[in-house]
Amino acid sequence: MSDQVLRVQSTLIARDYLLLDWLADHGVLTTPQIAHALFPSLDFAQRRLRRLRNVGVVDRFRPLKTDGGTYPYHYVLDQLGAEIVAAQRDQPPPRPSQTRARRRRWTVARVLAHRLGVNQFFTDLAGHARTHPDHELQRWWSETRCRKPGALAGPDALIELRGHPAPIQPDGHGVWHADNHRVPFFLEYDTGTEPLTELVRKLAAYHRMAEYRGPRWPVLFWLHSAERAHHLHQRLADETLLVPVATASRDHATRAGSSPAGPLWWLHRHHGLVTLAGLADALPYLGQPAYGPDAIVSPSSSI
Repeated sequence: MSDQVLRVQSTLIARDYLLLDWLADHGVLTTPQIAHALFPSLDFAQRRLRRLRNVGVVDRFRPLKTDGGTYPYHYVLDQLGAEIVAAQRDQPPPRPSQTRARRRRWTVARVLAHRLGVNQFFTDLAGHARTHPDHELQRWWSETRCRKPGALAGPDALIELRGHPAPIQPDGHGVWHADNHRVPFFLEYDTGTEPLTELVRKLAAYHRMAEYRGPRWPVLFWLHSAERAHHLHQRLADETLLVPVATASRDHATRAGSSPAGPLWWLHRHHGLVTLAGLADALPYLGQPAYGPDAIVSPSSSI
């Protein structure tokens, strides 16, 4: 570990380390996302981010809008920040060329837009929890972390899950705690560009994981419109589901002025909308004892 890493580490606080962890795992976050999730005000966030950039742990870029103007600053890990994260995780530090390549990847418009959409979902939850003391985003995992061999394997999982990457490719995995409920979930972020048959097809991987005796946590489709959600539920009516599926739409959230924590979620084959935490009332098994680090046991019967 370089002397520079040691010097900078002494100036960082817990919130800084959490931000660096998020950037290491999820690539890129905008100033408003960071401010909402972690800081009491935008001004406070901007001052701290300038400080972190000045010491070299983060870098930033600002994409141009096609119709003129610019987007807010987008923050990524710089080399020193990547070395600090590696030190905290007891991993070898990345080469500068690796860090540069990773930073440049997030400037690709198509990749960036999807990633920011996924990250918006989780930072909205984190921001909600920041202002509601009895709520907490207890886990935020990337697709890469979900696919590590054994990451989602409980004590009864088959070797296909314990010794191999999980078959699923979610956009994220989280554990949400609120109102004395603890709800683990997988996120599928939908931009509206794929046919509904492709969304249904994604469930096959979750069914395969259930057959390997893996977790049957709810699969949340965060859709761009309520109309698309309605049509997806129509398609799902013809499917045999081994995992629970719930939908919510961003246009409904905008109209309701609600975060994803709010009463937006339509659990397939259930009536009425519930909060994210309210999924636990419809799926009582979510409260069973945990296995592994902050994980939840799920049963083997079908939904």
